[in-house]
Amino acid sequence: MSETARLAEQLRRAFDGEAWHGDSVLEILEGIDANAAAAKPIPGAHSIWELLLHISAWDDAVRRRLSSSELITLTDDENFPAVKDAATSAWEKAVQEAVHAHRQLVKAVEELPDARLTERVPGKDYDIRMMLNGIVQHELYHAGQIALLKKSARR
Repeated sequence: MSETARLAEQLRRAFDGEAWHGDSVLEILEGIDANAAAAKPIPGAHSIWELLLHISAWDDAVRRRLSSSELITLTDDENFPAVKDAATSAWEKAVQEAVHAHRQLVKAVEELPDARLTERVPGKDYDIRMMLNGIVQHELYHAGQIALLKKSARR
């Protein structure tokens, strides 16, 4: 298996399932409705919904970084997009868009030649390999936060 195929598989497992550590992002999101997703049980912390939008934003940013020769950054509003509509349909759309962004990233990583892994990410002091390992860690870090918020919503 090529290294990019392995990285793509790690990304898929962290988000879609069959992760070594436990539940993936999508598995944790199961059973969460719009009200629970928008809730902020911890003062000053992000909601489940905001965390999902954040994961989606970074999946898209990393995908764009793979095909750009320019620095790709996110504004504060892009980094943690605000939830503007807390309706059930908006929550379902947010989940669908996150799935789409994630699958686009996985596809881009699958198509990436291993030789590119040592290329420096434009404007950064790390290479593509580190960025891709980092986005896997990012998914799992926020999955843990979502899992804790989900548990607090059940009280």
